[in-house]
Amino acid sequence: MPVDPGGRWFEGGSGPIRIDGGIAVRAQRGKIGSQWWSRRFVDLLESICQPGRLGRGRAYARKGQVIDFELTPGRVFGRVQGSRPDPYEVTITIPAFDDEQWAQLLEALGAQALYRAALLAGDMPHEIVDVFDAHGMPLFPPDLGMHCNCPDWGVPCKHASAVLYVLAEAFDDDPFLVLAWRGRDRDGVLTALRGLPEPEDEVDPLAVDDEPLESRLGDFYSPALSLGRLRERPSRTTTPPELLLRVLDAPPIRVRAIPLVDVLRPAYRDLAAADSTAPDPTAPTPPDPGLASPDPG
Repeated sequence: MPVDPGGRWFEGGSGPIRIDGGIAVRAQRGKIGSQWWSRRFVDLLESICQPGRLGRGRAYARKGQVIDFELTPGRVFGRVQGSRPDPYEVTITIPAFDDEQWAQLLEALGAQALYRAALLAGDMPHEIVDVFDAHGMPLFPPDLGMHCNCPDWGVPCKHASAVLYVLAEAFDDDPFLVLAWRGRDRDGVLTALRGLPEPEDEVDPLAVDDEPLESRLGDFYSPALSLGRLRERPSRTTTPPELLLRVLDAPPIRVRAIPLVDVLRPAYRDLAAADSTAPDPTAPTPPDPGLASPDPG
């Protein structure tokens, strides 16, 4: 058996025992995870974990060496078949939010009509990350507690890495697993959102008061607005600039394995931000000093 510099032995190069019925990820090449929340999770893994072991874990995940896994609040437990007859047991933990924390988060999500509608429709709006961050409770934790009963001294080992990649693809199929890991499953989230009061409607900047004709007979022919007010621009709404990207069907196009919609979303936001700082085109133009009439004195 090969040993590390400290004399501890680890799994050698004989290869894992192949099994039938294991969980194999669908992505047999390239990146694992196609939805933005899965990609965010994989990016987190690849930023904090050792690349070599992650690579071996990807190979295990693609071969179907993960026998099964179970997700509960704050904990994922999985079994992975290695080169020994007995499968290795992997535990991955994160802090789960308590009832009070979830009440704050759900109230904030329910107050936004678009977020609420997306979640009730089974979708995970991209901005949900900002809501969690604003409350000091990140959706994706910066650290993961990982343990495996294999003799490999590295964290994560390839068995834990395999479970993490299988988990990432499971997030693709059900985004509510991300929330369940943090302490609220799909039913808990949807039931809470349905029980919250409807968000208040935004004020229509073009709406006018409907007054009875009898009350306006005295000044019926007077102008209702001064000409100066015609220069005023309607107030900006809070509609997200990328609303069309959410409503329309996503095209089956990827840019370096990233869905085109996720690539375009920041561009839409940047354009909206640039427009918000643009000068008002209806504002009067100041006179050109060079064209001023000469001083008669």
